[in-house]
Amino acid sequence: MSRQFKGLKEIRGPLIILDDVQDVAFEEVVEIELEDGATRFGRVVEIEGSRAVIQVFEGTTGLSKNNTKTRLLGHPMEISVSKEILGRTFNGSGTAIDGLGKVYAKTKLDINGRSLNPVMRKYPRDYINTGISAIDGLNTLIRGQKLPIFSGSGMTHNQLAVQIVRQANIASTNGQDFAIVFAAMGVKHDVANFFKKSFEETGVMEKVVMFLNLSNDPIIERILTPRCALTVAEYLAFEEDMHVLVIMTDVTAYCEALREFSSSKEEIPGRKGYPGYLYSDLASLYERAGLVEGKLGSVTQIPILTIPNDDITHPVSDLTGYITEGQIVLDRNLHQTNIYPPIGILPSLSRLMKDGIGEGYTRKDHSSLSTQLFACYAKVQDARALASVIGEEELSTTDRKYMAFGRFFEKYYIGQGFDTNRSMVDTLNLGWTLLSLLPKSELDRISTDLIEQYHNNEQAIAHFMVLEQGKLDEILRKA
Repeated sequence: MSRQFKGLKEIRGPLIILDDVQDVAFEEVVEIELEDGATRFGRVVEIEGSRAVIQVFEGTTGLSKNNTKTRLLGHPMEISVSKEILGRTFNGSGTAIDGLGKVYAKTKLDINGRSLNPVMRKYPRDYINTGISAIDGLNTLIRGQKLPIFSGSGMTHNQLAVQIVRQANIASTNGQDFAIVFAAMGVKHDVANFFKKSFEETGVMEKVVMFLNLSNDPIIERILTPRCALTVAEYLAFEEDMHVLVIMTDVTAYCEALREFSSSKEEIPGRKGYPGYLYSDLASLYERAGLVEGKLGSVTQIPILTIPNDDITHPVSDLTGYITEGQIVLDRNLHQTNIYPPIGILPSLSRLMKDGIGEGYTRKDHSSLSTQLFACYAKVQDARALASVIGEEELSTTDRKYMAFGRFFEKYYIGQGFDTNRSMVDTLNLGWTLLSLLPKSELDRISTDLIEQYHNNEQAIAHFMVLEQGKLDEILRKA
Protein backbone atom coordinates (compact mmCIF):
# COMPACT_ATOMS: atom_id res chain seq x y z
CA MET A 1 0.00 0.00 0.00
CA SER A 2 1.44 3.37 -1.02
CA ARG A 3 1.44 6.38 1.32
CA GLN A 4 2.07 10.01 0.32
CA PHE A 5 3.69 12.86 2.26
CA LYS A 6 4.08 16.52 1.37
CA GLY A 7 7.15 18.51 2.31
CA LEU A 8 10.62 17.51 3.48
CA LYS A 9 12.31 17.90 6.84
CA GLU A 10 15.79 18.29 5.38
CA ILE A 11 17.81 18.00 2.17
CA ARG A 12 21.38 16.79 2.61
CA GLY A 13 23.44 16.09 -0.53
CA PRO A 14 21.80 13.14 -2.33
CA LEU A 15 19.55 12.49 0.69
CA ILE A 16 16.18 13.78 1.81
CA ILE A 17 14.76 13.32 5.31
CA LEU A 18 11.11 12.83 6.31
CA ASP A 19 9.68 13.11 9.81
CA ASP A 20 6.61 11.46 11.35
CA VAL A 21 6.68 8.47 8.98
CA GLN A 22 5.01 5.26 10.15
CA ASP A 23 5.22 1.70 8.76
CA VAL A 24 8.20 2.43 6.53
CA ALA A 25 10.55 -0.40 5.54
CA PHE A 26 14.29 -0.40 4.91
CA GLU A 27 15.10 -0.44 1.13
CA GLU A 28 11.52 0.57 0.29
CA VAL A 29 11.18 2.37 -3.05
CA VAL A 30 10.05 6.01 -2.99
CA GLU A 31 8.52 8.12 -5.77
CA ILE A 32 9.29 11.85 -5.49
CA GLU A 33 7.19 14.42 -7.34
CA LEU A 34 8.69 17.89 -7.85
CA GLU A 35 6.80 21.19 -8.05
CA ASP A 36 6.88 21.11 -11.87
CA GLY A 37 5.38 17.61 -11.97
CA ALA A 38 8.66 15.83 -12.77
CA THR A 39 9.17 12.48 -11.04
CA ARG A 40 12.26 11.01 -9.42
CA PHE A 41 12.83 7.80 -7.52
CA GLY A 42 14.70 6.89 -4.37
CA ARG A 43 14.89 4.28 -1.66
CA VAL A 44 14.84 4.30 2.14
CA VAL A 45 18.39 3.81 3.45
CA GLU A 46 17.99 4.61 7.15
CA ILE A 47 15.19 4.56 9.72
CA GLU A 48 15.39 6.18 13.17
CA GLY A 49 12.07 5.89 14.94
CA SER A 50 9.60 7.92 12.84
CA ARG A 51 12.41 9.55 10.84
CA ALA A 52 13.27 8.14 7.40
CA VAL A 53 16.34 8.96 5.33
CA ILE A 54 15.79 8.55 1.57
CA GLN A 55 18.45 8.23 -1.10
CA VAL A 56 17.41 10.03 -4.33
CA PHE A 57 18.72 8.26 -7.44
CA GLU A 58 18.75 11.31 -9.75
CA GLY A 59 20.05 13.75 -7.11
CA THR A 60 18.27 16.41 -5.07
CA THR A 61 18.86 19.45 -7.31
CA GLY A 62 15.62 21.41 -7.75
CA LEU A 63 13.78 19.82 -4.82
CA SER A 64 11.68 22.07 -2.58
CA LYS A 65 11.34 21.45 1.14
CA ASN A 66 7.76 22.71 1.11
CA ASN A 67 6.08 21.42 -2.05
CA THR A 68 7.80 18.12 -2.82
CA LYS A 69 5.46 15.12 -2.67
CA THR A 70 6.93 11.83 -1.48
CA ARG A 71 5.13 8.54 -2.07
CA LEU A 72 6.24 5.32 -0.36
CA LEU A 73 5.46 2.46 -2.74
CA GLY A 74 5.53 -0.41 -0.24
CA HIS A 75 8.08 -2.66 -1.97
CA PRO A 76 11.88 -2.80 -2.44
CA MET A 77 13.53 -1.82 -5.72
CA GLU A 78 12.83 -4.40 -8.42
CA ILE A 79 14.05 -5.08 -11.95
CA SER A 80 12.03 -6.61 -14.79
CA VAL A 81 13.59 -9.82 -16.12
CA SER A 82 12.97 -12.34 -18.88
CA LYS A 83 15.17 -14.12 -21.40
CA GLU A 84 14.55 -11.20 -23.79
CA ILE A 85 16.96 -9.19 -21.65
CA LEU A 86 19.88 -10.77 -23.56
CA GLY A 87 21.53 -8.36 -25.99
CA ARG A 88 20.13 -5.29 -24.23
CA THR A 89 21.88 -2.29 -22.66
CA PHE A 90 20.69 -0.58 -19.46
CA ASN A 91 21.78 2.25 -17.23
CA GLY A 92 22.92 1.60 -13.68
CA SER A 93 19.41 1.49 -12.26
CA GLY A 94 18.08 -1.01 -14.82
CA THR A 95 16.38 1.36 -17.31
CA ALA A 96 16.89 0.42 -20.98
CA ILE A 97 19.09 2.96 -22.85
CA ASP A 98 19.50 1.18 -26.19
CA GLY A 99 16.38 2.64 -27.79
CA LEU A 100 14.65 -0.74 -28.09
CA GLY A 101 11.90 -0.02 -25.60
CA LYS A 102 11.06 -1.70 -22.33
CA VAL A 103 11.82 -5.33 -21.60
CA TYR A 104 8.87 -7.69 -21.61
CA ALA A 105 8.76 -8.72 -17.95
CA LYS A 106 8.26 -12.39 -17.21
CA THR A 107 8.68 -11.46 -13.56
CA LYS A 108 10.11 -8.74 -11.32
CA LEU A 109 12.86 -9.46 -8.80
CA ASP A 110 14.23 -7.62 -5.79
CA ILE A 111 17.70 -6.31 -6.74
CA ASN A 112 19.06 -7.28 -3.31
CA GLY A 113 18.69 -10.95 -4.20
CA ARG A 114 17.09 -13.77 -2.29
CA SER A 115 18.59 -15.38 0.79
CA LEU A 116 20.25 -18.71 0.07
CA ASN A 117 20.68 -21.54 2.53
CA PRO A 118 24.46 -22.22 2.56
CA VAL A 119 23.74 -25.94 2.79
CA MET A 120 22.18 -25.73 -0.68
CA ARG A 121 25.38 -24.54 -2.31
CA LYS A 122 27.22 -26.99 -4.58
CA TYR A 123 31.00 -27.10 -4.57
CA PRO A 124 32.40 -25.71 -7.87
CA ARG A 125 34.47 -28.22 -9.87
CA ASP A 126 34.17 -27.65 -13.64
CA TYR A 127 36.76 -25.32 -15.12
CA ILE A 128 36.16 -22.44 -17.56
CA ASN A 129 38.51 -22.24 -20.52
CA THR A 130 39.37 -18.56 -21.05
CA GLY A 131 41.94 -19.22 -23.78
CA ILE A 132 44.54 -17.31 -21.72
CA SER A 133 47.45 -19.52 -20.64
CA ALA A 134 48.39 -17.53 -17.53
CA ILE A 135 44.85 -18.11 -16.22
CA ASP A 136 44.00 -21.55 -17.61
CA GLY A 137 47.34 -23.16 -16.83
CA LEU A 138 48.33 -21.55 -13.55
CA ASN A 139 45.23 -19.88 -12.04
CA THR A 140 42.38 -21.91 -13.49
CA LEU A 141 38.94 -20.29 -13.28
CA ILE A 142 36.28 -22.67 -11.96
CA ARG A 143 32.60 -22.36 -12.86
CA GLY A 144 30.81 -20.76 -9.90
CA GLN A 145 33.97 -19.11 -8.58
CA LYS A 146 34.56 -15.44 -7.80
CA LEU A 147 38.03 -14.53 -9.09
CA PRO A 148 38.86 -10.80 -9.09
CA ILE A 149 41.42 -9.03 -11.28
CA PHE A 150 43.63 -6.55 -9.41
CA SER A 151 44.92 -3.88 -11.78
CA GLY A 152 46.26 -0.33 -11.74
CA SER A 153 45.59 2.92 -13.52
CA GLY A 154 46.46 2.83 -17.23
CA MET A 155 46.90 -0.94 -17.43
CA THR A 156 45.17 -3.31 -19.85
CA HIS A 157 42.42 -4.71 -17.61
CA ASN A 158 39.70 -3.53 -20.00
CA GLN A 159 41.27 -5.42 -22.92
CA LEU A 160 41.65 -8.48 -20.71
CA ALA A 161 37.95 -8.30 -19.77
CA VAL A 162 36.97 -8.11 -23.45
CA GLN A 163 39.25 -11.03 -24.31
CA ILE A 164 37.74 -13.19 -21.55
CA VAL A 165 34.21 -12.34 -22.71
CA ARG A 166 35.11 -13.15 -26.32
CA GLN A 167 36.94 -16.41 -25.61
CA ALA A 168 35.41 -17.87 -22.46
CA ASN A 169 33.90 -21.30 -22.97
CA ILE A 170 31.55 -21.61 -20.00
CA ALA A 171 28.79 -23.87 -21.32
CA SER A 172 28.83 -27.52 -20.36
CA THR A 173 28.63 -30.44 -22.75
CA ASN A 174 24.93 -31.11 -22.15
CA GLY A 175 23.84 -28.29 -24.46
CA GLN A 176 23.23 -25.61 -21.82
CA ASP A 177 23.36 -22.05 -23.02
CA PHE A 178 25.58 -19.33 -21.64
CA ALA A 179 25.37 -15.57 -21.09
CA ILE A 180 27.60 -12.73 -19.99
CA VAL A 181 26.39 -9.97 -17.68
CA PHE A 182 28.65 -6.94 -17.87
CA ALA A 183 28.40 -4.16 -15.26
CA ALA A 184 30.46 -0.98 -15.75
CA MET A 185 30.57 1.43 -12.78
CA GLY A 186 31.94 4.95 -13.05
CA VAL A 187 33.63 4.41 -16.42
CA LYS A 188 34.31 7.15 -18.98
CA HIS A 189 32.35 7.38 -22.22
CA ASP A 190 35.26 6.13 -24.34
CA VAL A 191 35.68 3.06 -22.13
CA ALA A 192 31.94 2.28 -22.32
CA ASN A 193 32.05 2.65 -26.11
CA PHE A 194 35.14 0.40 -26.28
CA PHE A 195 33.30 -2.39 -24.47
CA LYS A 196 30.14 -2.08 -26.53
CA LYS A 197 32.00 -1.89 -29.84
CA SER A 198 34.22 -4.84 -28.92
CA PHE A 199 31.24 -7.02 -28.02
CA GLU A 200 29.44 -6.12 -31.25
CA GLU A 201 32.50 -6.72 -33.46
CA THR A 202 33.22 -10.13 -31.96
CA GLY A 203 29.60 -11.27 -32.33
CA VAL A 204 28.93 -11.93 -28.64
CA MET A 205 26.60 -8.97 -28.02
CA GLU A 206 23.49 -11.15 -28.41
CA LYS A 207 24.66 -13.12 -25.36
CA VAL A 208 25.60 -10.03 -23.31
CA VAL A 209 23.50 -7.96 -20.90
CA MET A 210 25.20 -4.60 -20.28
CA PHE A 211 24.68 -2.23 -17.36
CA LEU A 212 26.48 1.08 -17.89
CA ASN A 213 26.97 3.65 -15.14
CA LEU A 214 29.13 6.42 -16.58
CA SER A 215 31.47 8.67 -14.61
CA ASN A 216 29.06 11.62 -14.91
CA ASP A 217 26.04 9.60 -13.77
CA PRO A 218 24.78 9.92 -10.17
CA ILE A 219 26.85 8.05 -7.60
CA ILE A 220 23.65 6.63 -6.12
CA GLU A 221 22.99 4.82 -9.39
CA ARG A 222 26.52 3.40 -9.14
CA ILE A 223 25.59 1.65 -5.92
CA LEU A 224 22.61 0.01 -7.64
CA THR A 225 24.48 -1.13 -10.78
CA PRO A 226 26.12 -4.35 -9.49
CA ARG A 227 22.93 -5.37 -7.68
CA CYS A 228 20.84 -5.02 -10.85
CA ALA A 229 23.46 -6.97 -12.82
CA LEU A 230 23.67 -9.79 -10.28
CA THR A 231 19.88 -10.07 -10.07
CA VAL A 232 19.73 -10.58 -13.84
CA ALA A 233 22.58 -13.11 -13.60
CA GLU A 234 20.78 -15.08 -10.87
CA TYR A 235 17.58 -15.14 -12.92
CA LEU A 236 19.33 -16.41 -16.07
CA ALA A 237 21.28 -19.00 -14.07
CA PHE A 238 18.68 -20.36 -11.68
CA GLU A 239 15.45 -19.82 -13.64
CA GLU A 240 16.64 -20.20 -17.26
CA ASP A 241 19.36 -22.82 -16.46
CA MET A 242 22.16 -20.86 -18.14
CA HIS A 243 25.83 -20.60 -17.22
CA VAL A 244 26.46 -16.92 -16.54
CA LEU A 245 29.76 -15.04 -16.35
CA VAL A 246 29.50 -11.70 -14.54
CA ILE A 247 32.23 -9.10 -15.14
CA MET A 248 32.11 -6.00 -12.94
CA THR A 249 34.41 -3.03 -13.53
CA ASP A 250 35.42 -0.96 -11.68
CA VAL A 251 34.64 -2.13 -8.15
CA THR A 252 36.93 0.60 -6.75
CA ALA A 253 34.64 3.24 -8.29
CA TYR A 254 31.70 1.49 -6.61
CA CYS A 255 33.49 1.62 -3.24
CA GLU A 256 34.32 5.31 -3.69
CA ALA A 257 30.63 5.99 -4.35
CA LEU A 258 29.82 4.04 -1.18
CA ARG A 259 32.34 6.19 0.72
CA GLU A 260 30.77 9.41 -0.58
CA PHE A 261 27.29 8.16 0.29
CA SER A 262 28.43 7.16 3.78
CA SER A 263 29.95 10.60 4.28
CA SER A 264 26.67 12.28 3.31
CA LYS A 265 24.95 10.23 6.03
CA GLU A 266 27.61 11.50 8.48
CA GLU A 267 28.68 7.98 9.43
CA ILE A 268 31.94 7.37 11.27
CA PRO A 269 34.57 6.51 8.63
CA GLY A 270 36.91 3.51 8.71
CA ARG A 271 40.21 2.95 6.87
CA LYS A 272 40.95 5.67 4.29
CA GLY A 273 37.48 7.12 4.84
CA TYR A 274 35.60 4.03 3.67
CA PRO A 275 32.58 3.01 5.78
CA GLY A 276 33.09 0.42 8.46
CA TYR A 277 30.60 -1.90 6.76
CA LEU A 278 32.60 -2.04 3.49
CA TYR A 279 33.48 -5.71 4.08
CA SER A 280 29.87 -6.83 4.55
CA ASP A 281 28.72 -4.67 1.64
CA LEU A 282 31.26 -6.24 -0.74
CA ALA A 283 30.39 -9.68 0.62
CA SER A 284 26.72 -9.05 -0.25
CA LEU A 285 27.87 -8.74 -3.89
CA TYR A 286 30.58 -11.38 -4.16
CA GLU A 287 28.64 -14.09 -2.35
CA ARG A 288 25.97 -14.02 -5.04
CA ALA A 289 28.23 -16.22 -7.18
CA GLY A 290 28.07 -19.99 -7.10
CA LEU A 291 26.00 -23.09 -7.85
CA VAL A 292 22.81 -24.25 -6.16
CA GLU A 293 21.58 -27.79 -5.53
CA GLY A 294 18.78 -28.71 -7.91
CA LYS A 295 19.64 -25.91 -10.37
CA LEU A 296 21.51 -26.50 -13.63
CA GLY A 297 22.88 -22.99 -14.07
CA SER A 298 25.79 -21.19 -12.42
CA VAL A 299 27.01 -17.65 -11.69
CA THR A 300 30.74 -16.97 -12.03
CA GLN A 301 32.14 -13.56 -11.10
CA ILE A 302 35.20 -11.68 -12.34
CA PRO A 303 35.26 -8.32 -10.52
CA ILE A 304 37.92 -5.87 -11.76
CA LEU A 305 39.56 -3.46 -9.31
CA THR A 306 41.93 -0.62 -10.21
CA ILE A 307 44.06 -0.23 -7.10
CA PRO A 308 45.31 3.31 -6.30
CA ASN A 309 49.12 3.54 -6.54
CA ASP A 310 49.27 -0.24 -7.23
CA ASP A 311 48.91 -0.76 -3.46
CA ILE A 312 47.54 -4.27 -3.02
CA THR A 313 47.00 -3.52 0.71
CA HIS A 314 44.42 -0.85 -0.18
CA PRO A 315 41.15 -1.48 1.73
CA VAL A 316 39.14 -2.39 -1.40
CA SER A 317 41.61 -5.00 -2.67
CA ASP A 318 42.46 -6.17 0.85
CA LEU A 319 38.83 -6.90 1.77
CA THR A 320 38.10 -8.35 -1.67
CA GLY A 321 40.95 -10.82 -1.19
CA TYR A 322 39.38 -12.04 2.06
CA ILE A 323 35.97 -12.67 0.48
CA THR A 324 36.87 -14.10 -2.92
CA GLU A 325 38.63 -17.33 -3.90
CA GLY A 326 41.91 -15.91 -5.13
CA GLN A 327 42.98 -13.08 -7.42
CA ILE A 328 44.59 -12.34 -10.79
CA VAL A 329 47.18 -9.57 -10.31
CA LEU A 330 48.36 -7.45 -13.23
CA ASP A 331 52.06 -6.53 -13.07
CA ARG A 332 53.14 -3.02 -14.08
CA ASN A 333 56.70 -4.12 -14.92
CA LEU A 334 55.35 -6.64 -17.44
CA HIS A 335 52.98 -4.00 -18.78
CA GLN A 336 55.85 -1.56 -19.32
CA THR A 337 57.76 -4.18 -21.33
CA ASN A 338 54.75 -4.57 -23.69
CA ILE A 339 53.81 -8.04 -22.46
CA TYR A 340 50.09 -8.72 -22.79
CA PRO A 341 48.28 -9.81 -20.72
CA PRO A 342 50.65 -8.54 -17.99
CA ILE A 343 49.56 -11.12 -15.41
CA GLY A 344 51.90 -11.35 -12.43
CA ILE A 345 52.19 -15.09 -11.87
CA LEU A 346 53.63 -15.21 -8.35
CA PRO A 347 51.07 -13.01 -6.54
CA SER A 348 48.13 -14.52 -8.47
CA LEU A 349 46.13 -17.40 -7.05
CA SER A 350 43.02 -19.49 -7.70
CA ARG A 351 42.01 -21.27 -4.50
CA LEU A 352 39.50 -23.56 -6.22
CA MET A 353 41.89 -24.59 -8.99
CA LYS A 354 43.04 -27.79 -7.27
CA ASP A 355 39.55 -29.30 -7.35
CA GLY A 356 38.77 -28.50 -10.99
CA ILE A 357 41.89 -29.75 -12.78
CA GLY A 358 43.63 -33.07 -13.29
CA GLU A 359 42.39 -36.34 -14.71
CA GLY A 360 38.72 -36.21 -15.62
CA TYR A 361 38.73 -32.41 -15.85
CA THR A 362 41.77 -31.12 -17.78
CA ARG A 363 44.72 -33.56 -17.91
CA LYS A 364 46.41 -35.67 -15.26
CA ASP A 365 49.68 -33.72 -15.45
CA HIS A 366 48.06 -30.29 -14.99
CA SER A 367 48.48 -29.97 -11.22
CA SER A 368 52.15 -30.99 -11.03
CA LEU A 369 52.96 -29.02 -14.20
CA SER A 370 51.50 -25.78 -12.80
CA THR A 371 53.31 -26.29 -9.48
CA GLN A 372 56.60 -26.82 -11.30
CA LEU A 373 56.11 -23.72 -13.48
CA PHE A 374 55.46 -21.65 -10.35
CA ALA A 375 58.58 -23.03 -8.67
CA CYS A 376 60.79 -22.47 -11.71
CA TYR A 377 59.55 -18.92 -12.23
CA ALA A 378 60.25 -18.16 -8.56
CA LYS A 379 63.84 -19.33 -9.12
CA VAL A 380 64.01 -17.00 -12.13
CA GLN A 381 63.37 -14.07 -9.80
CA ASP A 382 66.16 -15.28 -7.50
CA ALA A 383 68.56 -15.60 -10.45
CA ARG A 384 67.68 -12.10 -11.66
CA ALA A 385 68.27 -10.66 -8.20
CA LEU A 386 71.66 -12.34 -8.06
CA ALA A 387 72.54 -11.18 -11.59
CA SER A 388 71.77 -7.58 -10.62
CA VAL A 389 74.50 -7.85 -7.97
CA ILE A 390 77.27 -9.93 -9.59
CA GLY A 391 76.36 -9.66 -13.28
CA GLU A 392 74.81 -12.27 -15.54
CA GLU A 393 78.21 -13.46 -16.79
CA GLU A 394 79.09 -14.67 -13.30
CA LEU A 395 76.00 -16.82 -12.85
CA SER A 396 76.20 -20.59 -12.71
CA THR A 397 75.17 -22.64 -15.73
CA THR A 398 71.90 -23.60 -14.03
CA ASP A 399 71.05 -20.00 -13.16
CA ARG A 400 71.71 -18.92 -16.75
CA LYS A 401 69.30 -21.59 -17.93
CA TYR A 402 66.71 -20.24 -15.52
CA MET A 403 67.28 -16.74 -16.93
CA ALA A 404 66.61 -18.06 -20.46
CA PHE A 405 63.54 -19.94 -19.21
CA GLY A 406 62.23 -16.73 -17.62
CA ARG A 407 62.60 -14.75 -20.85
CA PHE A 408 60.70 -17.31 -22.89
CA PHE A 409 58.11 -17.87 -20.16
CA GLU A 410 57.21 -14.16 -20.04
CA LYS A 411 57.41 -13.61 -23.79
CA TYR A 412 55.45 -16.64 -25.01
CA TYR A 413 53.50 -18.16 -22.11
CA ILE A 414 52.32 -15.00 -20.34
CA GLY A 415 52.56 -12.63 -23.30
CA GLN A 416 50.38 -14.52 -25.75
CA GLY A 417 48.70 -11.40 -27.17
CA PHE A 418 45.13 -10.13 -27.49
CA ASP A 419 44.11 -12.26 -30.49
CA THR A 420 45.48 -15.64 -29.39
CA ASN A 421 42.96 -18.15 -28.06
CA ARG A 422 44.67 -21.26 -26.68
CA SER A 423 43.00 -24.51 -25.83
CA MET A 424 43.83 -26.16 -22.51
CA VAL A 425 45.92 -28.79 -24.34
CA ASP A 426 47.93 -26.06 -26.10
CA THR A 427 48.54 -24.33 -22.78
CA LEU A 428 49.74 -27.52 -21.07
CA ASN A 429 51.95 -28.52 -24.00
CA LEU A 430 53.55 -25.08 -24.08
CA GLY A 431 54.28 -25.39 -20.36
CA TRP A 432 56.11 -28.68 -21.00
CA THR A 433 58.03 -27.13 -23.90
CA LEU A 434 59.27 -24.40 -21.56
CA LEU A 435 60.21 -26.87 -18.81
CA SER A 436 62.12 -28.91 -21.39
CA LEU A 437 64.63 -26.04 -21.62
CA LEU A 438 65.72 -26.98 -18.08
CA PRO A 439 67.59 -30.16 -17.05
CA LYS A 440 65.41 -33.02 -15.80
CA SER A 441 67.19 -32.80 -12.46
CA GLU A 442 65.62 -29.37 -11.84
CA LEU A 443 62.06 -30.68 -12.17
CA ASP A 444 61.56 -31.74 -8.56
CA ARG A 445 57.77 -31.19 -8.41
CA ILE A 446 56.88 -33.71 -11.13
CA SER A 447 56.90 -37.51 -11.08
CA THR A 448 59.52 -39.39 -13.10
CA ASP A 449 56.85 -40.98 -15.28
CA LEU A 450 55.50 -37.61 -16.40
CA ILE A 451 59.01 -36.27 -17.04
CA GLU A 452 59.82 -39.23 -19.25
CA GLN A 453 56.53 -38.80 -21.12
CA TYR A 454 56.63 -35.05 -21.78
CA HIS A 455 60.19 -33.70 -21.31
CA ASN A 456 61.91 -33.25 -24.69
CA ASN A 457 64.84 -30.82 -24.80
CA GLU A 458 65.53 -31.16 -28.52
CA GLN A 459 61.92 -30.51 -29.44
CA ALA A 460 61.84 -27.45 -27.14
CA ILE A 461 64.94 -25.95 -28.72
CA ALA A 462 63.52 -26.56 -32.22
CA HIS A 463 60.23 -24.93 -31.17
CA PHE A 464 61.83 -21.74 -29.91
CA MET A 465 64.30 -21.69 -32.82
CA VAL A 466 61.29 -21.16 -35.09
CA LEU A 467 59.75 -18.53 -32.82
CA GLU A 468 63.01 -16.62 -32.54
CA GLN A 469 63.60 -16.82 -36.31
CA GLY A 470 66.85 -18.73 -35.96
CA LYS A 471 68.33 -16.39 -33.33
CA LEU A 472 67.94 -18.84 -30.47
CA ASP A 473 71.70 -19.35 -30.15
CA GLU A 474 72.19 -15.69 -29.33
CA ILE A 475 69.65 -15.92 -26.52
CA LEU A 476 70.89 -19.23 -25.13
CA ARG A 477 74.61 -18.69 -25.66
CA LYS A 478 75.18 -17.99 -21.96
CA ALA A 479 73.30 -21.12 -20.95
